[in-house]
Formats: sequence, structure tokens, C-alpha cells
Amino acid sequence: MAEKTEKQKKSERNKTVTADKTRVRMIRGLILFAGLVCLGVIYSEEVFGIFKGLIAMSSPFLAGAAIAFVLNLPMRFIENKIFKRWKNPKTAGLKRGVSLLLAILFVVFVLAFVIGMVVPRLVQTLMELGTTGPQFFDRALYLLGDLALRYPELGDYIAPLQNFSVNWGSIIGYLTEFLKDGFANILSATIGLVGGFATFVFDAVISIVFSIYILTGKENLKRQAKKLLKAYLPERHYDYVVRVCELCNHNFAKFISGQCLEAVILGFMFVVAMSIFRMPYALLVGVLIAFTALIPIVGAFIGCIVGAFLILMTSPLKAIGFVVLFLVLQQLEGNLIYPKVVGNQVGLPAIWVLFAVSIGGSMFGVVGMLVFIPLMSTVYTLLKENVNLRIKRK
Repeated sequence: MAEKTEKQKKSERNKTVTADKTRVRMIRGLILFAGLVCLGVIYSEEVFGIFKGLIAMSSPFLAGAAIAFVLNLPMRFIENKIFKRWKNPKTAGLKRGVSLLLAILFVVFVLAFVIGMVVPRLVQTLMELGTTGPQFFDRALYLLGDLALRYPELGDYIAPLQNFSVNWGSIIGYLTEFLKDGFANILSATIGLVGGFATFVFDAVISIVFSIYILTGKENLKRQAKKLLKAYLPERHYDYVVRVCELCNHNFAKFISGQCLEAVILGFMFVVAMSIFRMPYALLVGVLIAFTALIPIVGAFIGCIVGAFLILMTSPLKAIGFVVLFLVLQQLEGNLIYPKVVGNQVGLPAIWVLFAVSIGGSMFGVVGMLVFIPLMSTVYTLLKENVNLRIKRK
């Protein structure tokens, strides 16, 4: 009995020593973490400088990863749907290469179609602005005078605009003098622009090559990443990290497909509505708004500005009507279609979609809008699972 008691005491002492060692390691880790946080706050500028430098150095590879993620969606569709009967393992590499080539051609075709439709018309309008500007201004003054006659109560507001005149000759002379005096600055800016363009081309080539490398060997990269995590993480942590990564991948893929679907719906709505009201450039403006609508919530406003400018050169009244039509369709899209389509794709309620767009946009701009919705969906799903699990245990 005494021997048993001695063993129990020894076991308790061992447990106490183990607990003390664990507590010491925890305290040591907390002290180290607090020290690192303090150093980070004290030398915050240097830390952010290093962080920005690392981001700048790795930006071509980050861009390549983003390109690979986007290209993977059409490539996976081509592999699994169009070439689903191509199951010969000996030609699997050829199948992957053909699918990747078709995916790249599809994306290039969409970009070329949008640019080829919008840019030439926009450039033509800007070139015609010098000759149509005075005519447009006179026509606008005539319309204002007509409104003043029809609605006398508006006369006090319209009279100052009617008396306003523009000396187009002096404006052109001022622009000529400005360009003449600023030639040296323009030359230096051009040299800097050429250097920046060369850097951009170099980074773009690296990004594209890196994205192709990722897409051609994505299964191997996935397997290697899992082996790395399994080697350095405990089993339960490994399963959780893999689960989070798979959930992020699923949400990002669904978000991109939902965003594209929403953009097509919005562009189609504008084409139909503008055709019904006989507004010019219906197809052009619809394609432009569909393309810019890929930026969540606010992207369509860019298309509205360009579209209103194009229509303004043809008819000011129709331009005003277009802005009113845009506001109506934008409210319908922003409050009903977008949260439902994108929210259903990523499994996120409408209110949290708007919240993610607001927070992401205020913190990181357009990139934040694109990233925060799938991230918020991932956090929402994990939190929902954890809450349900805790309630079930209780």
C-alpha cells in the first residue's frame, strides 16, 4: 500500500513538473510574442518598408498565381466538360496543354472583343470633341433657353448658364502654350514611362510563365503542399488547415463565376433597356458596363461615366435619360441581383456581401473588394460550423 502511495506521489510530482514546464514554455512564448509586437510597433516604418519590399519583389509571382487561378476555371471546364471523353492516361499531358491553350485563347478573345469595341469608339469621340464641342455647347444653351420659356420658375437658375460663354480660341491657345512650355517635362515623363513599360512587360512575362507552370503541374504542387503541411503540423491542425484552404479555393472559384454571371446579367439588362428606349450605343455601353461590373458594386459606375459621355455627344437629353436608367438598374442590381447571385454562389447572406465590399474597398480598394467577399464567406462558414458544434455539445 505504501509502495502504491509512493508511486502515486511520484506520478503527481511528474505531472506537476510537466505542467510547470508547459506553463513556463507558454509564458516564454507570450513574452517573446509581446517583445516582437513591441519591436514591430517601435520600428513600424521599417517593418512596413520591409513588408512592402517583399510584396514588390514577389508581385510578379502573386500576379501569376492570380492569373493561374482565373485561367483554371475555364481550363477545368474544358477538361471536365468538353474533353470529358478524353481519358487516355498516355495523352493526359496533351489534354492539359490543349485545355490550357483554349482557356488562354478564350480570355484573350473576351479582352480583345471588349477593347476592340469600346476603345476605338471612345478615341473617335475624343477626337471629334474639338469640332463638336462648340456645337454641343450651343445646342445645350438652346435647350436651356427652351426650358426657361416652358418653365419660368427655372429662369433664375438657367439665366447665369445662358450668359456663360466659352472662348474656344483662347482655350486652344492656352493648351498649345502649356504643351510648348512643358515639353521638357513631357520628355522626361515619356522616358520614365518607357522604363516603367519595360518593367511592366518583364513582370508580365514572368507572371504568365509562372501561371502556366502552376496550371500544368497543379496536382503535383497540391500534393507537395500537403506533404509540407503534414510534415510540420500536428494531425488535427493539418486537417483543419487543409479544410480551410479547400474552403477558400471553393469560395474564390464560386465568387469569380458568380461575378461573371452577374456582369453578364447586368450588361444584358442595359442592352435591352437601352434598345427599348432607343438610346444610342446600346450594345457598346452594355458590353462596357458588363466588363466594368466585374469590380463589385461600384464597377458599373465607371461604365456609366463613359457611356454617359458617349451619349452626351449625340443627345444631352438621352444622356440624362441614360443616367436615370442607370440609377434605376443599378439599384435593382445592387440590392437584389448582386447579393442573390454572388451571395448564393459563395454561401454568404446579402447583408454580409455588402459588408465585405464596404470593408474591403475602404481598406484595400478594388483588390479588397474582390478578395474580401470570398474571405468573408470562408470566415462565415467556419464560424457557423463552430457555433453549431458548440451548441450541439451543450
